[in-house]
Amino acid sequence: MPRPIQATIHVEALRHNLARMRSATPDAKVWAVVKANAYGHGIERAYDGLRGADGFALLDLGEAERVRSLGWRGPILLLEGVFEPRDLELCSRLGLWHTIHCDEQIEMLAAHKTQVPHRVFLKMNSGMNRLGFAPARYRAAWTRLDALPQVEEISLMTHFSDADGERGIDHQLSVFLDTTRDLPGERSLANSAASLRHAADPQVRGDWIRPGIAVYGSAPDYPEHDVGHWGIRPAMTLGSKLLAVQYLQPGDTVGYGSSFTAGEPLRIGVVACGYADGYPRHCSTGTPVLVEGVRTRLVGRVSMDMLAVDLTPVPHADFGSEVTLWGTASNGALLAIDEVAKSAGTLGYELMCALAPRVPVVVA
Repeated sequence: MPRPIQATIHVEALRHNLARMRSATPDAKVWAVVKANAYGHGIERAYDGLRGADGFALLDLGEAERVRSLGWRGPILLLEGVFEPRDLELCSRLGLWHTIHCDEQIEMLAAHKTQVPHRVFLKMNSGMNRLGFAPARYRAAWTRLDALPQVEEISLMTHFSDADGERGIDHQLSVFLDTTRDLPGERSLANSAASLRHAADPQVRGDWIRPGIAVYGSAPDYPEHDVGHWGIRPAMTLGSKLLAVQYLQPGDTVGYGSSFTAGEPLRIGVVACGYADGYPRHCSTGTPVLVEGVRTRLVGRVSMDMLAVDLTPVPHADFGSEVTLWGTASNGALLAIDEVAKSAGTLGYELMCALAPRVPVVVA
């Protein structure tokens, strides 16, 4: 029989989370962001849960082709735009909308021969300092695009660096609003955190929101708020089973490096999951795990294929018992991916995207 580890994608949770984001910004259209293969969930697996969106936003042309092949005929936005001139040919053929964030992309578009003008999203660098035109150059870029016969419509876009934190968005929002004042075109500003925390302001929610991580069931501002606070559900469960049970005496150690030493008699379970499956090696003793839906803790160091858990809160657990590394147990108990990520010193984004190819994935 196959090794007992498995990831489950919950389509109904995706539908719920998408509806939750829409309810947070009821008069805005919603991009379902499916970059990085739908944050590790798989575009094809996630599609049925996200097809209620107004459009799909992603990074590369291969992902756009996959979305079109699933039957989607609505808008698809390339969040980083095109990378070379021939990419524009596929944009024309597939009817893709694309971001313009630099002079080189304008020049490529100006040289592109097409009978169908393109819809573009002109990106402003309002303070994140990744992609986009500086505010002082933004209107000139808009004027250049507006003069091109290859351009049908220009939308206006920026991205917030601190929507999930104390600094907030005011410094970037004011720059964007001042610079784009009286420019025509739809606006897109809000990611997951801005949509949930700041979208009471219609200038923040704009015409299109771009929720990513919240759609997949991770709180964008954890640990200040968790998924329960925002009313979103995990869309991925990583589950496994106990392979073995060991009995420790005081002074016995667990795993490589003997990083955990038992202070009293202890019953531990060995789980079929390790860092080669995408579980973070940096998770340390105390990281929460569910066994038979009961919360317990990881003990010792995570190995390539195995990890150990304390069975004290679950005395009935034995060989073959259910283990939930993150997500939802069969009894409905929840272990948010954010909690595991925090223990590893990272974010839920990374854990989702790092799920290893050797882990079987099913859709529920």
